[in-house]
This record gives sequence, C-alpha cells and structure tokens, in this order.
Amino acid sequence: MHKRRALLALSTVGVVMCTTAFMPSVSLAADRDGGGKEDSYAERHDLTVDDVRQINALNERALDLGQPGKPPLGLPPGAVESLRPSASADDRVTPPAEPLDRMPDAYRAHGGRATTDVSNYIRKWQQAYSHRDGKARQMTEAQREQLSYGCVGITWVNSGPYPTNKLAFASFDENKYNSGLRNNSPRPGETRAEFEGRIAKGSFDETKGFNRARDVASIMNKALENSHDVGAYVNNLKAELAKSNDPLLHEDGRSTFYSALSSTPSFKERDGGNFDPSRMKAVVYSKHFWSGQDPRSSSGKRKYGDPDAFRPDRRTGLVDMSGDRNVPRSPANPGEGYVNFDYGWFGDQKEPDPKKTVWTHANHYHSPGGAMGPMQVYESTFPNWSAGYADFDRGAYVITFIPKSWNTAPAKVKQGWP
Repeated sequence: MHKRRALLALSTVGVVMCTTAFMPSVSLAADRDGGGKEDSYAERHDLTVDDVRQINALNERALDLGQPGKPPLGLPPGAVESLRPSASADDRVTPPAEPLDRMPDAYRAHGGRATTDVSNYIRKWQQAYSHRDGKARQMTEAQREQLSYGCVGITWVNSGPYPTNKLAFASFDENKYNSGLRNNSPRPGETRAEFEGRIAKGSFDETKGFNRARDVASIMNKALENSHDVGAYVNNLKAELAKSNDPLLHEDGRSTFYSALSSTPSFKERDGGNFDPSRMKAVVYSKHFWSGQDPRSSSGKRKYGDPDAFRPDRRTGLVDMSGDRNVPRSPANPGEGYVNFDYGWFGDQKEPDPKKTVWTHANHYHSPGGAMGPMQVYESTFPNWSAGYADFDRGAYVITFIPKSWNTAPAKVKQGWP
C-alpha cells in the first residue's frame, strides 16, 4: 500500500488524490461529541476512489451470493476516475488452505487493535474457533471464499449465513438530539443539513446499543436452554421477558424478534440445530452503515445523514433495517468516496466491561496481486471498533443464532496470539 502511494505521488494530481480526496466535510470531520477530526475509511486505510468503488461493488457481489434473488446496486454516486488503471473486483483471491496443525504467529498490536494477515487469521481460527462438537476443523474452501470478502467475510464465516441484520438494536437519546438542535447552531460554513446530521450522529450511543443487544441475547439464551421445539422456546422467552417487564414482551407474535430463530438456516440443519432450540445460542455482531440511503430524500440527507432514519424503537431498542440497502454516503465534493458498510464480529464473550471486549473485522477484500493488496484482519477493543469513520453515522448491534456445537463464539476471546 505504501509503495502504491509513493507511485501516485510522482504526479501532482496523484498527490492531491492521496492527501485531499477523502477529507470529510466540516461537520462529519467531527467525532460523535463534536470534537476532533474523524477520518474516512479511505483515509485510514490508504485507499483511492477507485478502491472504494471496487470495495462497494464487491460487497454487493457478496450480497448476491449470500442472499440470492436480491438485485445488486450500482456503483456509489459521485465516484471519480483516478489516473491509474482501475482495480477490478475480479482481483479478489481466495486465500490458500492452511495446515490444521500449524500454529499462528503473534499479531501486531497497537492502540487497542491487533493486526494480522488473512492466512495467519485462518491458522488462529482453526486453532481457536473451528471446533464442532469439540473437534478442530480445517477451514473449508467455501469458508475461505466467504472470508476473502473482507469485513463481512469475517462475520459470514463465524455466523454461518450471510448476515441479514434482521434483529438489530441501537440506542438514540431523543432528549440529547432535541436539546442539541435548540441550544446550538450551524458552524461557520455548515449547512442546516450538515448541522442536523451531526447532532443526530452524536445522539446515538453505541455502548448502550451494544449492551441492549447483549442483554436481549442473554434473555434468549436462557429461554433456549430447555426448549425442544419453537413453541416452547417462544413461551419460555415470553416468561423470561416478563420477569424484567421487558417491552419486547409485547412485540407482535409475527415480529422478527420471535421469528428470528426459525429463519436461521443452521437451526434447520441436521448437524446444526436440527429444529431443537436447546441446541442453539444467541450471539452478537455489529454493522456500521450510512443513514441517508433513501433515493427519494434530499441530496443533503444523502450527503450528511438522515436524522430520522434507522432510529431505534424508543421502548424496545429494535431498529427497522428494512430500508438498509447498503447504499454508501453520497460525496459532498468531487473526489470523495465512502464505503458502504463495516462489519464486526463479537460472538458471545462473557467479559462484563464493554471496553475490554474484542471485535474481529478487516480492512477490505483479499487482493494480494491487485492494487489494494492483501486483506488484513483486525481484533479491536470496543472503543476502537465503535469509534467508526466519517463514512458511517449508524451502528447497529445485531443478534443471530449459531449451533452450540460450533466454537466460533467462545466465552473468552484473547486479542492476538497467543
């Protein structure tokens, strides 16, 4: 990556692209509390507009593979051609198989994040997470293919199906938002749309959203323990919710909250749940994405965020994700580009302090011979993961189910290796 940046720097235009093309606007350069500059994904990972475009296109290709029948989206709006040959999503490479008995090397750790290459992650996965019914397994070719898609590949491999994000939670402080609008005004040079988007973004609390998802997953796991059919699980779930008078108790029986288990592919598989809820467990992952996805909304909302989009239900914390079509943030200026999402895998860690939990994600798809280079895998503490990028103004914490016989979501995750 650094070699490519040096080559681009040989031309004046190349220097402009590498140093200014991804500078976010005045409002979204601020962090959630209105403080210092917030980098875009491209800035942090040394990517060009073409790189971002190819990442988004490949993410859509993965969606087509993971959710057949869903039409792909076009390239992100406002993408600008670079002077170098365009990278192609066809340069994605499935990483090679790793011997089951080969131990991983130590990760490179810095600032709450440990980093390694994708082959070393496969070795760690085989040693620490591959077990089914207590037996370690080599990562299959199909799993390595899934993994090669980058951040979503990490969650895909560990959860089983391509993530559908149907049971998502978040936390939004309505009072903070309204107070922010009343007691503040746009900064110099900031439009009203930028101002409202900034205040809305700062009113989401990722820690509370994560804690809500963990609490609900814990309730679900208690309900799963002695349930041997879906009816028993739903009855036990309602009983557990009633103990704490949780508002989810009053969700409609047809809600995704109650149907999530039945729609999980591994629940129906003979070597998975085999239709027995007691053989399953609820786990958590996260998705960062952009709110201004509605093509009918104003250009200001598509560029700076839609304050009303993807807000959680005030009572339950559930987020309606039906409007999430993986549309990236629209550029406000020529030369800008933003990725459409970022996924982080959490699983079922029992560490009580959110700040000490570990989230596994990646930089981009695996392209060792292409312009972007090889995929890097990250294990980040929660503050590092939840900090996000200028590309995203929403963070959802999603519950899904995996068989208990899988070890992809152990109670304890050690950052790096050993």
